[in-house]
Amino acid sequence: MTGVCDWALMSTRRQPAVIGAATVESLPSARYHDAAVTHDSQNDPKNDLNKTPLFSAHQESGARLIDFGGWAMPLQYKPGIIKEHKMVRNSVGLFDVSHMGEAILRGPSALATVQRLITNDASKLTDGKAMYTVMCLPSGGIVDDCIVYRKKADEFLIILNAANRDKDVAWLRDHAAQGCDIIDVSDDTALIAVQGPRAVSMLDELTHCELSAVPRFSFADCQIAGVDVMAARTGYTGEDGFEIACAADRGAALW
Repeated sequence: MTGVCDWALMSTRRQPAVIGAATVESLPSARYHDAAVTHDSQNDPKNDLNKTPLFSAHQESGARLIDFGGWAMPLQYKPGIIKEHKMVRNSVGLFDVSHMGEAILRGPSALATVQRLITNDASKLTDGKAMYTVMCLPSGGIVDDCIVYRKKADEFLIILNAANRDKDVAWLRDHAAQGCDIIDVSDDTALIAVQGPRAVSMLDELTHCELSAVPRFSFADCQIAGVDVMAARTGYTGEDGFEIACAADRGAALW
């Protein structure tokens, strides 16, 4: 996609560093403070970086791809960083955050496991609600920050930082209560953030669900553009919007 339009794809970035953009744009949020940008990977002869389900889409859109904590992520699109920033502040931008980790906790002891591992009170969550929290060591040190989503009484989803996802999943498995299965669905999941003042109205045009009625830190299972998704009203751009999870093999279609 090229030229000027009223939405944009956002490139990978972290705070305080600012990293690239386009009229098609994608930006992992500041909460995902996993790893620093290292080097340009587009011409890397090894080309052995992890790739999100949207890797080909980024290539087709002319993104400059970099090694971002071991992942080939878009650093910059052709229109530039300033336009990318303005689109998210004034209209809407799309962010590929599929490098994040996702783990499902399922079983009669799922809540007990969540309660054991995070600092917030997950018993206050009802179906379709989420909370930002941290997982802690017994000593009080932080394992990682994360968002916990209650899908039902015996099933929770935790979204984990990309660079820590293997370590975090191992931590969950090592400390799960009996009767709680830990299922790593990271490689099976595409995650797209849609952020900006027009994010919700744009999504409402693509679904029969009334996403505008979904409160902050809540989520809904629905279809967007014919793709089955979990749409969560979360994000860390400072703007309104959703983070949308779907099957990895449907990520490109949704994008």
